[in-house]
Amino acid sequence: MKTLDDLTVKIYADGADEAGMLQMLRNPHIKGFTTNPTLMRKAGVLDYADFAMRVVEAIPNHPVSFEVLSDDFDEMERQALLISSWGENVYVKIPVTNTQRQPSSRIIRQLSHAGVKLNVTALTTLDQVTTVVDCLAGGASSYISVFAGRIADTGRDPVPMMAAAAELICRHPNMELIWASARELINLFQADEIGCHIITMTNDLLRKLPLIGRDLDEYSLDTVKGFYDDAQRAGYTLGSTPDSSAPPAAREAQPVLAGAGHVAPGSQGD
Repeated sequence: MKTLDDLTVKIYADGADEAGMLQMLRNPHIKGFTTNPTLMRKAGVLDYADFAMRVVEAIPNHPVSFEVLSDDFDEMERQALLISSWGENVYVKIPVTNTQRQPSSRIIRQLSHAGVKLNVTALTTLDQVTTVVDCLAGGASSYISVFAGRIADTGRDPVPMMAAAAELICRHPNMELIWASARELINLFQADEIGCHIITMTNDLLRKLPLIGRDLDEYSLDTVKGFYDDAQRAGYTLGSTPDSSAPPAAREAQPVLAGAGHVAPGSQGD
């Protein structure tokens, strides 16, 4: 199988934990960073602008994406211009629609052609990709984030759609396709196989990168050792095994589990 160094897809760390972001910055395989309000709230961020400015100062040479907060398109546009002013490496995340299902096409087109680097986010259909590609064509450098992980959460295979999206986007040199919301390491190889430009991965998933190419026999043995060690640490024990030569009634009467938690047959412990 391919190694991590064989892949052409770029890995972006997705999160809002500053210490974790700085840790990932030291990893040469991490080429950029993304975040969103949900991740920031989970990380305990209290002041959005203050957090963003610290991140931009600490990470000046990697692309970083920050999202607008408004549901109103005029306010989205104002916020996008403000966020864009935070740094040359900043991409502004614009949702593909607002919460009223109204497409964000107008401001996507306006901002992109005004030179604002965009990361159009939360796409889940090929129709949305087609519309956004049309809006971004001929504009500034931009990302299109298709939430492949959320597509997979619905029981659908995201690979065919992501492949079709990659084919649409590859015709436009100013655009890059992001495989967003990755769920497992295999997504990294799937994204690379179809020609996806970028994949976003949380720190929890990125910590599994050393597992790539792991010998499966050794991994099996480590799993067995893990189960055994945890049983020993927990102090689990089993009592004597029932005598298989005894009559069924006698076997049922013999205790199986040792310890105070044993419930005698016929009691109301179930």
